Amino acid sequence: MEEDPGSLGSFLKWAATLGISDSTDQFQSGSRSCLGSSLLVSYFPDAGGRGLAAARELGRGELILRVPKSALMTSECLLKDQKLASSVNRYPHLSPTQILIVCLLAEMGKGKDSWWYPYLMQLPRSYDTLASFTCLETQALQVDEAIWATEKATSKAELDWKEALPLMKDLELRQQLLTFRSWLWASATVSSRTMHIPWDDAGCLCPVGDFFNYAAPGEESLPSEVEESWRQSSSSQVCSSLNDGTTEKSETDVFDIHSQRLTDAEYRDDIAAYCFYAREKYKKGEQVLLSYGTYTNLELLEYYGFILNANPNDKAFIHLEADIHSSSSWPKDSLYIQQDGKPSFALLSTLRLWATPPNQRRSLGHLAYSGSQLSVDNEISIMRWMRNNCRVLLENLPTAVEEDVLLLHVIVKLQDDPAAKEIEQMLSTSGDDVRAFFKAFGLLKESNVIPLSRKARRSMGRWKLAVQWRLRYKNILVNCVSCCNEAINFLSSQNLSSNRTMLPSFDNNYIF
Repeated sequence: MEEDPGSLGSFLKWAATLGISDSTDQFQSGSRSCLGSSLLVSYFPDAGGRGLAAARELGRGELILRVPKSALMTSECLLKDQKLASSVNRYPHLSPTQILIVCLLAEMGKGKDSWWYPYLMQLPRSYDTLASFTCLETQALQVDEAIWATEKATSKAELDWKEALPLMKDLELRQQLLTFRSWLWASATVSSRTMHIPWDDAGCLCPVGDFFNYAAPGEESLPSEVEESWRQSSSSQVCSSLNDGTTEKSETDVFDIHSQRLTDAEYRDDIAAYCFYAREKYKKGEQVLLSYGTYTNLELLEYYGFILNANPNDKAFIHLEADIHSSSSWPKDSLYIQQDGKPSFALLSTLRLWATPPNQRRSLGHLAYSGSQLSVDNEISIMRWMRNNCRVLLENLPTAVEEDVLLLHVIVKLQDDPAAKEIEQMLSTSGDDVRAFFKAFGLLKESNVIPLSRKARRSMGRWKLAVQWRLRYKNILVNCVSCCNEAINFLSSQNLSSNRTMLPSFDNNYIF
């Protein structure tokens, strides 16, 4: 029987003919698959779905996959189509990313005539990135920061589409490929699956290499000596800027090393191939993961369409008045609460200075920027301030943590395709969110429940992601309240008098 050209087996065989290989030996063309030596395609229902598993024991840092440059889908290779290249050249204002998206849609339009057809058939048919969220799903995020990020992502996608539409019409793409929906699909493909290459800012699509699921780089990924060097340079440079009155340049310099992406793959010029390495030791059968970079859950949702249950790089921002920002030289995006509920180094430093009388900040600045506690009273005051602000944030959100947990339970039940009577029972016992969802999709008519359509199911998946995200955000705030209470109780038990003799006492005006 002839193999389906869109099947996984056919794709892996096609990839092998391009020289894609997981073998440490020189790849032999004509093999039935490009995998089997180091990696295998497997399914992980609770950890990203389809991914790559170790075919044997893998050592940390071992080369496990090689994808030749000729097998990378880039704007450069797609623009070898003369008609496409000629049309693109008439639109120099388009960004590299817009050009790659148009090239991808043009290639999709070729169908089975496309040389990339086996790869295109392996791409997801839909994504859950923020730009694809409807108003209902966006409001389910609840937090202003997330709602704003979603609206911004959607607006940008629409603007990019409108700018590229004349080019796509010149190319005479099918009407279906000219729609905003198709643009969102291609844009999400580029956003979630491209990898960095030095010659094109848009990146490249990497067959087989994009099968890896994501692992967040934790603190252990940053060598301790590098982290310590960053902290010391942060302290010295920011203190220096405090003394000489300049801040703009030092802020950028300080965070250059900290903002570098940590990845387990790279394009190597010496062998003209994208190379992937094992980020740790893996036993046979374990899922092999790849770090795309350091992202919060909101960023993962925006660019990739998923979130992590436990993301060491997740964070929550709380509103800070202008006088708090002006009390230190730390960049605004460094002032946040960490996933475990503890304030970031920069936020703690900033609040310590803010709770200090202005006429004493210069003399105590070096202590605050080095991470030192200024006094017990000072520390208690900022812990109370953070605790109270987190409580206010939680109280002002439409639902509590316990309600979100129950709602997620209901959504999971709905996704399991329950009977109509079960759905009616859930509607009668659930909050307004579930009924609003059914009403939005016209699934309630004269007390009768209509089965979920495919569109409704896709929306329910994004709705679930929104509820999961807001629950994790709230848990960060809850953790912060708990951490602050523990700190306050501990500090209150200390000998306050001995601490006050070490540093100047503060006015009651600065105790909160």
